[in-house]
Amino acid sequence: MNIRIRNFYYLFAGVLAILFAVTHAWNGQSAVLPTLDMKAISLGTQTVFTYVWHIITAENLVIGIAFMIMSFQIERSKIQLVAWMIVAILIVRLMVILGITALLDVSALTDTFIDSVAILIYIALIILGTRMKKKQ
Repeated sequence: MNIRIRNFYYLFAGVLAILFAVTHAWNGQSAVLPTLDMKAISLGTQTVFTYVWHIITAENLVIGIAFMIMSFQIERSKIQLVAWMIVAILIVRLMVILGITALLDVSALTDTFIDSVAILIYIALIILGTRMKKKQ
């Protein structure tokens, strides 16, 4: 059995996605979600916000695991569609982040800079992974 990394771009994308999941969960538990524990926000709104936060964390974790598995696959053509679908999801995520931020508080767009750069690097790694040629 010849198990070796076939696509380092996917491996790095997977590690990055898992890192995003961990930092997203950590940020939520330590900074964002505790601020929801106030009387001005209904329990229903707190619940929705909390589970949506954890859905994003879980999605990042699953995508990270998928890319790590994909990094070992020999047949690239079978996993390219998955990679492009994830790229599409990430682009839509970035558009939502920037669009909602601009809509609610255009001056806060500068606060999204680091997240935007991280997502763009993540997308670039995935696209580079899809463009790798099969070694002869």
